[in-house]
Amino acid sequence: MLKALLSLLFVTFIWGSTFPLQKIALVGASPTFYIAVRFTVAAVLSYLLFGKGNFRYGAILGVVLGVAYTAQTWGLTLTTSTKSGFITSLYIVFVPIFAYFIEKEVPTPFQIVSFLVGSLGLYMISGRIEGLNLGDLLTVFCAVGFALHVVLITRFSKRVDEKDLLFPQFLVVTVFNLILSLFFKDWRFNFLAFGSALFTAVFATILAIYLQAKYQKVLGNNISALVFLGEPVFAASLSYLVLGETLSSEQMIGSFLLLASILLSSLERAKIVRSTNQKGRDEHEGAL
Repeated sequence: MLKALLSLLFVTFIWGSTFPLQKIALVGASPTFYIAVRFTVAAVLSYLLFGKGNFRYGAILGVVLGVAYTAQTWGLTLTTSTKSGFITSLYIVFVPIFAYFIEKEVPTPFQIVSFLVGSLGLYMISGRIEGLNLGDLLTVFCAVGFALHVVLITRFSKRVDEKDLLFPQFLVVTVFNLILSLFFKDWRFNFLAFGSALFTAVFATILAIYLQAKYQKVLGNNISALVFLGEPVFAASLSYLVLGETLSSEQMIGSFLLLASILLSSLERAKIVRSTNQKGRDEHEGAL
């Protein structure tokens, strides 16, 4: 359990690190074409490393992820990056809903409290949001897509090997964003953007999604989602170190609330594991 928790925390750190990196790299580059290049690299490397995989499950994940990225990209052109970041992070709140209907995974009262604390933390770290526009609504749709992607990864990784979900998924996302680039007729790109795309393709895409598929099924959807609450905290911390961006006192409180929600979920998971182990030992001793 600890290995799974640390692995997903590492994934969260990688995702958080991409925010300041891509903010620098995307200056003068097309966001949609950048995503297309990133996932092209990921698709080629995953095919060479793991083969063509399971196209049925991988393609479903790719459609969901591609639609989510498309909605996020369109939304970002119509709203602020702060609002986009906060609303996107709300996928964590939608995960328990999909987990219940798809995986029959019922959140415990402890998890519900953790989600509420985490949601408040996300709101505070975003610096609050005011007003609602079309870009915000598109980003909400993006958050729903990311939540569905999280739950489907758990479901499909129980049926096929984690590696089989990679290539088809990345290929579909590539096609989505190439079509979007054609629609916008925007092909701006540069060397810095390519370097960022290469890094994110290897670490934030192939490695991160492989670890996500491998260990989400160990922790469950709801606990995994609570671990992912750390993403904006890592993003904010690294943005301070790399870009010099600072956090207000309210945003600092929000960061602590996010960390508290992760800690609460981890403690509950540890309690469940200890209880299960103790029950197993009692049954074993009773049998003797």
